[in-house]
Amino acid sequence: MRIAAQDAADRVAQLIVLTERLTELVAAQAQAFEQRRPQDAAAVLEELSGLANVYRHESGRVRAEPALISGASPAERTRLVRATEALDAVLARQARALEAARFVTEGLVRAIAEEVAAQRERGEAQSYGPDAARVGKRRDAPSAKAITLNKRA
Repeated sequence: MRIAAQDAADRVAQLIVLTERLTELVAAQAQAFEQRRPQDAAAVLEELSGLANVYRHESGRVRAEPALISGASPAERTRLVRATEALDAVLARQARALEAARFVTEGLVRAIAEEVAAQRERGEAQSYGPDAARVGKRRDAPSAKAITLNKRA
């Protein structure tokens, strides 16, 4: 998708609106992750993805062809630079929030996996379902892997 601009001033104005909306959405996502409410972050994912794609495409075009915005007033170009700086700052905030969420999630998965392994070692493994029964440590008892860890995730 592309911005349909009449001239450089129109293109800059549209880029400012796009950048400011993208900044709002990323900030909302970062806040949702900071508050440990990833389901709230998912609510804006579709719009965020679409706008991020347009932003990526248009910023690439402007980088390749600076003449696309050179006809805009210096004040408007400065406003675009400020909007871009704000987006960069909120992206850094979102990255920190996502890293924290990943760290917590990995810790939880690791703790669960360790507890499952410890229960198996103690012979406390359980089966699941309506007819669940305790399975003791028997040689002929089937072994099941409850959790698989992937350190690259």
